[in-house]
Amino acid sequence: MTLYELKNQFPAAPEYLTQILLIERDNGIVPNARLADRLEVSRPAVSQAVGRLKKLGLVDQDRYGAIGLSSSGRNIAEKVVRRHFLLEHLLVNVLQFPWDKSDTEAGLLQDSVSDELTEHLAEHLGNPKTCPHGNPFPGSDIEKSYLEAPSLTDAEESVKVKIIRITEEGEMTEGMLTFCQNNGIAPGIILTVKSHTPENTICEYKSDTLTVPAAFAGFIRWEAFK
Repeated sequence: MTLYELKNQFPAAPEYLTQILLIERDNGIVPNARLADRLEVSRPAVSQAVGRLKKLGLVDQDRYGAIGLSSSGRNIAEKVVRRHFLLEHLLVNVLQFPWDKSDTEAGLLQDSVSDELTEHLAEHLGNPKTCPHGNPFPGSDIEKSYLEAPSLTDAEESVKVKIIRITEEGEMTEGMLTFCQNNGIAPGIILTVKSHTPENTICEYKSDTLTVPAAFAGFIRWEAFK
């Protein structure tokens, strides 16, 4: 089944499939409740949608309620995620659209882009390995290490870290991308972690003190700065 055919049968299917993929990548399992929270819909709505996706052969669900993608469902999800990430790069790096708004705009555009244009974008943009927020493309050679990278809340005090990723869940957390945009937090910056409190992680950035709320710090991933 092509993405176009799927959209005609069940317009919301691509979004369900991509969020199942992204939740699975970060959390291992995808229960109905977590998918409902991510999509901001009711649990009965998720149950109904999963039932439709099962009939289409795109997902399965085990006896404990965890949702999984079939091979065809995963193929569609990975295609949509790749298209979304490339559109974010186009918006941010070519059109200089605000970094903190690119995820939302790419979501509005992704269903209108053909496979041919997707491949053209990939070549034109140099086949990036992550989206502008640092989330790895499905199947990239850095995917595993980036998904397993520790959060800022786990960094030891006095450690210098290189930010590599704002997680997908972080991107969808209200106010987080705006906070990052306003404070210069993006993949590639170097921070020195100074201390942790239950409310905040205190860092040094360019000789200034940067206070990151704990609710945001948990979604920021890093690697050791060498």
